[in-house]
Amino acid sequence: MLDQVDLKKKLDRKTYKETAPALRLRLAELQREVKEAGMPVVVVFEGWETSGKGTVLNQLLQPLDPRGFRVENVGRPGEDERFRPFFWAFWRRTPANGRIAFFNRSWYRRVLDDRLTEALSPHRLDEAFQESLEFERQLTQEGALLVKFFLHISKKEQRKRLKALEADEATSWRVTKEDWERHERYDEMAGYVEEMLLRTDRGEAPWTLVESHDREYAEVKILATLVKALEERLAASRADASEKKHLPDPVSLPRETPASVAEGDEADLSGGDALRKEMDDVLRPTVLGRVDLSRNISFEEYKKQLPRLQDRFREIQYALYRERIPVVVLFEGWDAAGKGGCIKRLTSRLDPRGYEVNPVAAPNDIERAHHYLWRFWTAFPKAGHVAIFDRSWYGRVLVERVERFCSEDAWRRAYGEINEMENQWSRFGTVVIKFWLHIDREEQLRRFTERSETPEKMWKITEEDWRNREKWPLYEKAVEEMLWRTSTPCAPWTVVEANSKEYARIKVLKTVVAATEAALEERRIPGGA
Repeated sequence: MLDQVDLKKKLDRKTYKETAPALRLRLAELQREVKEAGMPVVVVFEGWETSGKGTVLNQLLQPLDPRGFRVENVGRPGEDERFRPFFWAFWRRTPANGRIAFFNRSWYRRVLDDRLTEALSPHRLDEAFQESLEFERQLTQEGALLVKFFLHISKKEQRKRLKALEADEATSWRVTKEDWERHERYDEMAGYVEEMLLRTDRGEAPWTLVESHDREYAEVKILATLVKALEERLAASRADASEKKHLPDPVSLPRETPASVAEGDEADLSGGDALRKEMDDVLRPTVLGRVDLSRNISFEEYKKQLPRLQDRFREIQYALYRERIPVVVLFEGWDAAGKGGCIKRLTSRLDPRGYEVNPVAAPNDIERAHHYLWRFWTAFPKAGHVAIFDRSWYGRVLVERVERFCSEDAWRRAYGEINEMENQWSRFGTVVIKFWLHIDREEQLRRFTERSETPEKMWKITEEDWRNREKWPLYEKAVEEMLWRTSTPCAPWTVVEANSKEYARIKVLKTVVAATEAALEERRIPGGA
């Protein structure tokens, strides 16, 4: 592929002077339109050393308002990056709505540079490509524009440029021994580049190969490609917005539960077709319906087991830190199911330097301006630490689904996106533990009433809690589908019988201890079992 590219393409000076300024002006106009449209844009620059990435990028940025873009220089990973899953570093750098992120190198260094240094083992190569495609698909499906460039020069041209840089006292420092070693392996690297282009060129995120012997030709091609991509995406966004004006706003639809559903009828609220209704019928034999909520434990036994389990988890916490094993524990469940009490007992004897509890509420302005998974990726714990989530990313398929805060396509797509995220975490070595705390409606009513009548507990109950209670059948249906679609071997759900708070707390602690002990045993830690 690369050896068939015509690298002799050149732009005469007159054409460049006529074309480049107009494209730069248009790019500046489009930046303002991007901001108005609230569309995030990611522009990736990959290419050979000395292919001119920095020069072209500098020219590209000249007409832009610096308040609306950021340049992300991707080099060797630091400690923060090494102690987290690979894509943590890139999720946290994704731009907010209406902003542009230019990546000087990117996530593709793993399938290029790391293969040369043998930092990426062959059996991880397919995973690396797959994770790249997942990342890009998730960004673009949520509305981001992704434009990818590879700047190509020949081996002969690269050698010429390296020698020129080396000969100039002002730039000789830029040429390293590693640059020459990589140059000698140009042909090997070319094979890796071709594989990358072939395996990751997708309709939503295609590659543009830029012939870069002539810098002015390369600059104009990049400008023209980026302008065209922005124009096409903005036009499509305007068309979508115009079409949506003629559709009812899902957020403004009536929020009352239809009477038939409140009474337990299986009305089709999703507006799906016959196949979807058939799937609903398959899901009807429920997980929750088989939960034995009569399970209990005596208070004496609870008092006996609780400190022993808490002490054991504290011991495990230190072992997790030594072995750099990250742990993610999330709690979902009905309002008043006891999530806070379980978290308090889980953490009460831990070293506070090694864990963090993340209470998840409605997203703030900054979080809403990013992909919905952004705030969870950025909260991922450093290897050896524990992150606890009181509510989680499953809000997309629970409250956002039921309250219609997102489209049906969005919450249905979220099952796969969530599984992909948790799979990436698991491949990194993370212990992912997920709890659904289950109580029945009668117990919830009893706890709601107690909170309403107890002065020191009144703050725990809100009007929203009562309103959510009226939508129990809708939430129950959403929970069932969530459990069915997202309980995976690497991140299974544990349903906790929580009518008895004491039983629930002990089960949570036992489950966490067992899962973390298993992870330590896998690392063959003495005494881990």
